[in-house]
Amino acid sequence: MTKDELKDWATANGWQEIGGFVSLVRPTKPSEAIVRLVFKATVVQLEIKKPSGKWDKVKSESYDKIAYDDHAELPRGLGLTTISGLTMLMRDNKDRLAFAKLSSKG
Repeated sequence: MTKDELKDWATANGWQEIGGFVSLVRPTKPSEAIVRLVFKATVVQLEIKKPSGKWDKVKSESYDKIAYDDHAELPRGLGLTTISGLTMLMRDNKDRLAFAKLSSKG
């Protein structure tokens, strides 16, 4: 996958731009990122925020080693499946963004 393909996948699945990073937020604090993707020139890093507030790198992988898995509906090779509750967190973020769009139209 390319950098743009990863960003497109992420934003279509509830991730949002916060502080210059594509991030997932806490359901209870929608302005505070808890998981983020850090896009560099040749690699992308997956990071999780520790309770201390420090970002911990889970995985770093070059774009050409990341492939989209149609069955899991996730990019493989980045360690997304190693994070417990990530799918639920993505769904919560996606739903919250969708409901926010609906309520702003009404």
